[in-house]
Amino acid sequence: MARRRLLLLLKPFDLYSMRQSNGHSRATNPQMLHYLENRHKAHMDAIKFCQDILQQKPVDWEPISRNNLSQPIRNVDLVITVGGDGTLLQASHFMDDSVPILGVNSDPTRIEEVERFSNEFDANRSTGHLCAATVYNFQQVLEDILEGHKAPSELARISTYVNSKLLSTYALNDILIAHPCPAALSRFSFKIKRDDQPFSPLVNCRSSGLRVSTAAGSTAAMLSAGGFQMPILSRDLQYMKEVRVSRHELHMQGQNYVKMSRRRHLFEETIDSIWRSSIYGLRLQLRFTFLDSCTSILA
Repeated sequence: MARRRLLLLLKPFDLYSMRQSNGHSRATNPQMLHYLENRHKAHMDAIKFCQDILQQKPVDWEPISRNNLSQPIRNVDLVITVGGDGTLLQASHFMDDSVPILGVNSDPTRIEEVERFSNEFDANRSTGHLCAATVYNFQQVLEDILEGHKAPSELARISTYVNSKLLSTYALNDILIAHPCPAALSRFSFKIKRDDQPFSPLVNCRSSGLRVSTAAGSTAAMLSAGGFQMPILSRDLQYMKEVRVSRHELHMQGQNYVKMSRRRHLFEETIDSIWRSSIYGLRLQLRFTFLDSCTSILA
């Protein structure tokens, strides 16, 4: 049997000197400095641990920093990210649905630590909502994958067309369309189409932007903005006009999921939007097609 090919994608975590030229520390809170040093050590230890485990397995693997990822990920059987959700999400931008991905949370949040330092600084570490492993269970999870005992789940992504041109990056979390200046008002209109039904009436908006979220992204910025959490495997779409004026959930009908392909889908749901910017004089035609792609995530 051919050896599996793995890509190990690593979150960069650099600490810069907090010492002045005279050797004195710039830090005004020694506990925070100690906390950051512990976080750096935990992350680097997690990377070394994962690499040591891979060395023991009958696999070919290559490490790469997240900052050096610029080309589509191909010719591998599995992508392993070491970091948090941000590292996994960045990897998903370079992947189609043919390669599964495993997220390793290198530095999970410790509740007791958050409570202990709550009056001094934010001690939250990594949430790792999309990560299936930590250093404590990585070896067992990897063995289950290699032995075929663990199958990936398929999470829906959003594809985006700008002026009828398909963007190369699919959104696993969400898409935010807004003015470059966060304080500026955006004027836009949108309508919704389901399957072969006609478009909905045009909705005209004046707000700070439009956010479109998948189920995976419903626990991130959408939830913080007042949205609601959807089941992780849901094929529903949630959108919100920023700042919150109203929100709607769009319910998919028909099959549970459609795998991404280059052929016509059995059904699709799109949001067509006309975007206007009074400063730059732009008029963009945007189209978001839901369920145009899936990513296989091990959870």
